[in-house]
Amino acid sequence: MAKKSALHINKGVEDAPSINPNFRPKAIKSLGPEDLLRGILAGNLAALSKAITMVESTSEKDRAAARILLQGALPHSGRATRIGISGVPGVGKSTFLESYGSHLLTSNASAKVAVLAIDPSSSKNRGSILGDKTRMVELGRHDRAFIRPSASGGALGGVARATKEAMILCEAAGFTHVFVETVGVGQSETAVHSMVDFFLLLKIAGAGDELQGIKRGIMEMADAIVINKADGDNIKKASLARVEFKRALHLFPPKKSGWIPEVTTCSAITHDGIDAVWEIISNYEKHAKETAYFVNKRKEQNEFWMMETIQQHLKQHFYEDETISKKVITEKEAVNKGEKSPFTAAMELLDFYFKA
Repeated sequence: MAKKSALHINKGVEDAPSINPNFRPKAIKSLGPEDLLRGILAGNLAALSKAITMVESTSEKDRAAARILLQGALPHSGRATRIGISGVPGVGKSTFLESYGSHLLTSNASAKVAVLAIDPSSSKNRGSILGDKTRMVELGRHDRAFIRPSASGGALGGVARATKEAMILCEAAGFTHVFVETVGVGQSETAVHSMVDFFLLLKIAGAGDELQGIKRGIMEMADAIVINKADGDNIKKASLARVEFKRALHLFPPKKSGWIPEVTTCSAITHDGIDAVWEIISNYEKHAKETAYFVNKRKEQNEFWMMETIQQHLKQHFYEDETISKKVITEKEAVNKGEKSPFTAAMELLDFYFKA
């Protein structure tokens, strides 16, 4: 008779089946930009993921390949609706995105939803949790959805450097709606606003931030304000917050688009009000296209990101120069000793860099 023991192993959860049984990591890893582009145009998500990793890379080899890839993808992009989602941490951005994305996929059989979720990077080691995919489990399982968490890497306002390029690749892969979820802190809203068609600001009632509606900045950028978590005992608070935000919006000058921002309530948990958000975004897109604002705004955004890319690369090239790095140390010492002003030291460094 076998001895009884208190130590035993419980049967765990069985491994989930492979999302793509035909996925071959080694094959995808070795593909060049032309092959990756063919995979993207065919809707291969493994190729799309690899391509986004390539445009996020900082290596010269990957940068060169990414330029070829993006140039090939560009003619196949531009047909998606680009939507930015922002709000303070805890407002329910991921839950809202899952609810809204699922609504789109259910109500429109031809819809394909891509979510580019930007996670904040550590200021110390540039590490990032990248947990958005785990918070949008149901949406991530859908065969017409793609979720890509990326680390901000300390880029402008917490927005990943290659988010704009990732949007182009997602559109080339046939996605009809591309969402960019910001970290909800710092200057990220400004950067996201400059790359999307519609900017949605999520708020919650009872958090003490209703009065923030009278401030400029993010409120002026919003095309719609959605009071999330309008369920249970919070429904009345959400309705009152909606009134306050509507009043606050009247304090701002009219938008160049001629669009009057709307305020509504919803619950990402119960799905109440999600269809109203869909209607607001649809009405905005129709309005923007009828007035030609839609096309003109995208042209302005392309110009902005061209100049922003130049600035980013000049800054990177400046600090990567070994001679400059050594001279920076010397100039810092002079500034700290009071021998030079910070502005004089900076100008001397720039003069040296451009004459070198």
